[in-house]
Amino acid sequence: MNNSVKFKRRMGKTLTYAYLVGLSIIILYPLLITVMSAFKSGNVVAFRLEPIQFSFDNFVGLFTETLYGTWYWNTLVIALITMIVQTSIVTLAGYAYSRYNFLARKQSLIFFLIIQMVPTMAALTAFFVMALMLNALNQPWFLILLYVGGGIPMNAWLMKGYFDTVPISLDESAKLDGAGHFRRFWQIVLPLVRPMIAVQALWAFMGPFGDYILSSFLLREKEVYTVAVGLQTFVSNVKNLKVAYFSAGAILIALPICILFFFLQKNFVSGLTSGGDKG
Repeated sequence: MNNSVKFKRRMGKTLTYAYLVGLSIIILYPLLITVMSAFKSGNVVAFRLEPIQFSFDNFVGLFTETLYGTWYWNTLVIALITMIVQTSIVTLAGYAYSRYNFLARKQSLIFFLIIQMVPTMAALTAFFVMALMLNALNQPWFLILLYVGGGIPMNAWLMKGYFDTVPISLDESAKLDGAGHFRRFWQIVLPLVRPMIAVQALWAFMGPFGDYILSSFLLREKEVYTVAVGLQTFVSNVKNLKVAYFSAGAILIALPICILFFFLQKNFVSGLTSGGDKG
């Protein structure tokens, strides 16, 4: 009996490790190919593993022979503004939905869910017509508005749920001490929801770096491209593939995201509210 149990445990562990190893290979192999292609001297015609001579020529060429620097700056500005505006709006909306009862509160939350059911592809025509009416084609500010507006519905739901975990007794105690609405929000509740705010900020920042469909649909001039649209031009022409430049540019995209992640990681902590209303 004991041997049978041990055998099942060993088989379970073996299958688990085999699954994790296989998953790691699937994830790491494309990353390894991208890194090797980025540092390989000269252009390559395909992603493949082979001996390489490491060089930074592809990174230098990105900024000297292409508009990658302009695209990178465009994306960074869009991402920063989107992060600040969206996170601020979502945080305030989540607090309002969690702490106050107002007209059409329930209906608006349901409306947010309905909006999320409509895919972005289905709204591209509407976005294009809006851009024409507002003379906003090739305008980064219009793209920022769409990113912010598109991120509000579901993220407001998430923020509301996180605010709900903060004991309302903290608000009531602060109210008895004479704290106003803003002070209760800013000094009492907001510090306790920093983990979710950090997650919201990271998501909002990552969005413009990874979006291709919406940005390629609304940005038509090369000078206003984001990095996702710009990198696509390196591999869109089969007769003139720039795979090495594409790989180098893809690696550089990860840098600001990693920096922001390490800057915010101290806030990715759950359970900050445990014991918050004791004493």
